[in-house]
Amino acid sequence: MTTIIDLSPFLGEITGSVQSGMAAIGAGLGIGLIGAKAAEATGRNPGASGSILTLSIILAALVEGAFFVAALVK
Repeated sequence: MTTIIDLSPFLGEITGSVQSGMAAIGAGLGIGLIGAKAAEATGRNPGASGSILTLSIILAALVEGAFFVAALVK
């Protein structure tokens, strides 16, 4: 006779880990795109480098904050 093992607690942990991993991938891609586009914009208009830097830092912080929310809310 075979015994049935309850896997529901383990499946809950796996889905939380997948959620955190996907959030990390998304945040990494988002911050990478922000950096690439900020470098491109600075190359096109070097006079606006201060405002571009400020805006890119703010946007990177918002993306990182969204990652922390997604990672902590399981």
